Amino acid sequence: MDRLDAMNTFVAVAEQRSFVGAARKLGLSPSAVTRTISALEEHLGLRLLQRTTRSVALTDAGARYLLRARRILGEVLEAEDEALADRATPTGRLAIAAPSAFGRSHVAPVLTSFLARHDAVQGELFLADRFVNLVEEGIDVAVRIGVLPDSSLVAKTVGLTRRVLVASPGYLEARGTPRSPQSLEKHRIVQFTSLTPSPEWRFVRGEQVEQVAITPSFATNSAEVAVAHAEAGRGLTLVLGYQATEAVRAGRLAVVLARHEPPPLPIQLVYPTSRLLSTKVRAFVDHVTASARWRFLDL
Repeated sequence: MDRLDAMNTFVAVAEQRSFVGAARKLGLSPSAVTRTISALEEHLGLRLLQRTTRSVALTDAGARYLLRARRILGEVLEAEDEALADRATPTGRLAIAAPSAFGRSHVAPVLTSFLARHDAVQGELFLADRFVNLVEEGIDVAVRIGVLPDSSLVAKTVGLTRRVLVASPGYLEARGTPRSPQSLEKHRIVQFTSLTPSPEWRFVRGEQVEQVAITPSFATNSAEVAVAHAEAGRGLTLVLGYQATEAVRAGRLAVVLARHEPPPLPIQLVYPTSRLLSTKVRAFVDHVTASARWRFLDL
């Protein structure tokens, strides 16, 4: 039994949740996949998968083995890719996923300039305000904003953005500028629900995190709508820095309670450990690192 082949087969079964699906992905017969998994379990003396007539599920031991197998296979692929990097040219399909507004404004121009340098790469940009499943949806790299939960994904930080509370100068002149988070109860609130889905906003006082309940007069899942509503003098809204940069610099919005902002959120490129950095992905990550200016701290 070739252990690397067995690991690769096991990872395919775990990701596809099917022996037939894994066989199709690997170009093998289902019986060959079944024999390989049985041989691997016998070698380890562990049951890695629970099989039923309808599904395949990981045992606790299988879940732990999957994490290590992905890491080992990823390191093997990375070593091979590094050995070939000097003579390899980025080619093939490169699928990038990003949040809708950030993708349109910031990812699309970077991807365009990348493709101009690599004619053999066919780029695809998927815009969605949700966490796409990279493996299931065939995504090579995703741009994600915020602290990521522990996962099997590799993440590289390529930028930072503040969370800013903003209002129009006209609104602040008419209603007064809030001096503390507690004073927000006297103000009209525009809630951007994709950033803060619950009816409370988080601020920092010294080293203490402070949750402030809000009663929005208007709520929307669109940052562009929330910013436009605030520009129209309809209240204060909490958005990400890049979403308000243009309006703040043009003087249509002003930042308030800056001293009470929580720490900036990272902007990250993430990709599956099972594939690590292929030549095209490595080239794209390097291009973003060298050319993107995704630091939205000084508005």
